[in-house]
Amino acid sequence: MDRVPAATPPRVAPRGAHPHIAPRGAYPYIAPGDAPSRAASANRRPLAAAAAAGLLGLAAFLAASAAFAIDPALPDAEVEEEVIVRHGVSAFGDLKYPADFPHFDYVNPDAPQGGTMSFLPTGGLNTFDTFNPWILQGNPAQGLGLIHDSLMVSSADEPDSMYGLIAESIEYPQDRAWVIFNMRPEARFSDGEPITAEDVVFTYEALLEKGRPTYRISFRDIESVEALDTHRVRFNFREDAETRDLPMLAAGLSILPKHYYEEVDFTRTTMTPPVSSGQFRVVDASPGRVIHYCKDPDYWGADLPVNVGANNFDCYRYEYFADRTAAFQAFQVGTFLLHEEFTASIWAEDYNFPAVQRGWVIQDELADGRPSGTQGFWINMRQEKFQDIRVRQALNLLFNFEWTNQTFFHGLYDRTTSFWEGSDMAAEGPPEGLELEVLERFRDRLPAEIFETDPVTPPVNSPGQVLDRSAIREAGRLLDEAGWTIEGGVRRNAAGETLSVEIIEDSPAMGRVINPFVENMQRVGIQARQTRVDAAQMQLRTEQFDFDIRPARYVMSLTPSIDLRQFFASDAAETPGSANLSGVSDPVIDELIELVIASEDRETVTARVRALDRVLRAKHIWVPHWSKGSHWVAYWDVFGMPGESPPFARGDAYWWWDEEKFQALRAAGALR
Repeated sequence: MDRVPAATPPRVAPRGAHPHIAPRGAYPYIAPGDAPSRAASANRRPLAAAAAAGLLGLAAFLAASAAFAIDPALPDAEVEEEVIVRHGVSAFGDLKYPADFPHFDYVNPDAPQGGTMSFLPTGGLNTFDTFNPWILQGNPAQGLGLIHDSLMVSSADEPDSMYGLIAESIEYPQDRAWVIFNMRPEARFSDGEPITAEDVVFTYEALLEKGRPTYRISFRDIESVEALDTHRVRFNFREDAETRDLPMLAAGLSILPKHYYEEVDFTRTTMTPPVSSGQFRVVDASPGRVIHYCKDPDYWGADLPVNVGANNFDCYRYEYFADRTAAFQAFQVGTFLLHEEFTASIWAEDYNFPAVQRGWVIQDELADGRPSGTQGFWINMRQEKFQDIRVRQALNLLFNFEWTNQTFFHGLYDRTTSFWEGSDMAAEGPPEGLELEVLERFRDRLPAEIFETDPVTPPVNSPGQVLDRSAIREAGRLLDEAGWTIEGGVRRNAAGETLSVEIIEDSPAMGRVINPFVENMQRVGIQARQTRVDAAQMQLRTEQFDFDIRPARYVMSLTPSIDLRQFFASDAAETPGSANLSGVSDPVIDELIELVIASEDRETVTARVRALDRVLRAKHIWVPHWSKGSHWVAYWDVFGMPGESPPFARGDAYWWWDEEKFQALRAAGALR
């Protein structure tokens, strides 16, 4: 697999798309756990039913034209507090859609309803053993976001806006010291019980006290949550917190039923479908084979503006296979209908099977305006042997991307250089303007070259052979300087310990990429090896940071904020299940993250993210892989689709079943 999906530990992923591909740059939210493929999505469900395992949400100051009201629930004060009351919230600037909007612009409001969308799980997972994605234990089924709704959801044509789902409106003061959600009285759980403010309080408390440890990072700026009445809930934020994004964090909570978990142990894995709040229900589940979700005909919110033109299929089915070869063969005969291809050689050479030749299967490339993905070999700096930057620099020299791209990928990829590749938040050239002003605050704690040169980029090796001799020589020199010298052909330190490196992976397709990297390490005396593990081991070892190096891919938001704490903050470095795979723990990076969170406008957040990108790149925490700004997608020609895809999503969340096309293929003997 050329692009490696991120591991199962919680990650930031936006809402609002397909069950396993979320729009990049929309708001992350609290929802169950798909591993991303391009988004992740993720992930990822049809708007508004995403299935990502994201943890955070964003918010910002509204424009001066926002409506104001006095909140009657607030205590009397000498000076009344102006309160913004709206149907949605945006980080920077006004909302695109007015309070009476009928649907998002990128959907077909008259899309037919029916049929089944089917696809593979993402992330290389080949089985599942729980419907509880909120805890570390177990391997959650993919698509669980289909069964859970949140207070608000993102649009896929704005980088940072959310609109009401369970919550009809949102209230907060100018300083965002608190936020109130006015919930829809008609909102119901799958057992018919109303969704109330007490359920929101329960959700917050259960996740904080019993959920994945990463929730404690996500919720650290929430002081308390209180039910003001049956359908009115208030989040109070810490007095010294940066509050711009906290209303979005609260809005992203997928709401869980208090009455159900009074009888069911929240802390245990389960294969019993839970009572839930979303539009879909689990109708069939066979670990290692299939998980099947279908619409609840009594779902209360089908006609809400955020749901019109989305969720057009009656059912969604994830087909599990033991390996990708078997999965690809199954796609060729129509066992599942939509497939995103991650292997360049297969995309270039193997889509010549009969169904493609006859026009039954369509090969397409779908553009995507979000950052193109943060993928690479993540180096676990918790290990003492990787704490010397010269060792990490040497590892970067020993991965020959140019040869890999030419040999395996038909030259179809570009080298990733930035953690925000493909966006204007990637650092370029020497720092200047606002970015330089940010970095000047830390001049005495940063290397001088950060201020004087272009940001760190990966070395360029010879594409003609996997062994680039100049890179090998330079890597050897760096290792010598770091105290790992050659003795009997093996790198040892002064204590006689050998320099050993294990790369773990769970995808057989990655072996062809990892093997040459391992061989180059061995050529300079590193005792390197790759270890193939199954998906469950990969998840466990990743969550416990039990690895030297592992490949993984994340997708960064268009409006980075609180999510950065999960990826790069010191608190996350030792929090099991966090997305801080490399164990970054640096006060300067922590302070830069908080500056990003505090940004008051998009110009400022862009400059501060560039500064963060530049500092992260200088630390050599990973060996970056490759990227491209689109999705390779193949699908059986049974779908209808809107004329244009939204800019911040893959777009298939808004497709629909075309019965006439299906019957034509059926008559031709293509599908049953």
